[in-house]
Amino acid sequence: MTDFTLWFTEGLWHIADIKAYDHILFLIVLFGGFELRDWKKILWLITAFTIGHSITLAFSVMSIVRIKTDLVELLIPCTILATAIYNIIMLKNHAQRNIVLNFIMALFFGLIHGLGFSVLLRSMLGKTQQMAGPLFSFNLGIEAGQLLIIAIIFLITLFFNKLLRVSSYRWRFFLSAAAFGIALIMTLERL
Repeated sequence: MTDFTLWFTEGLWHIADIKAYDHILFLIVLFGGFELRDWKKILWLITAFTIGHSITLAFSVMSIVRIKTDLVELLIPCTILATAIYNIIMLKNHAQRNIVLNFIMALFFGLIHGLGFSVLLRSMLGKTQQMAGPLFSFNLGIEAGQLLIIAIIFLITLFFNKLLRVSSYRWRFFLSAAAFGIALIMTLERL
């Protein structure tokens, strides 16, 4: 197995691992604020999230930024709570939804999630001096995992909206409310 494949696989499974459900939950709530027809906006938000977590992942691995793990682990469910609340508030005002604000939120919350990703990557890298290749490969793996998760969420949403005839409003409310409930429990456990 090449180094690229090893680090790519680690990044992919870090995000797609059900034990890392906090990152999956953030993607669900990010998706939950939009309708299927908004798939281009969703891709832009994922890009913003990617930019954010790529920056702090790199800065943290290079020891430019250091934040206590406990604080990061508390902030991650707070990003889910904030996004869920915003989604629920904006559900009825879908036409007034500010994509720029969504982009900024996804970027900022990506910065926080990148710190969470960096904990695993730093521990795996140890004292190695060669960080660029593993960092790049790990990040690409995370991106592939995010796209996989979003594809699954898209298919599940399609199933509920088109086949079971659950209205888009109810489905988006369900995703945001469920994410809020889970994130609230996570936050309280991490206090």
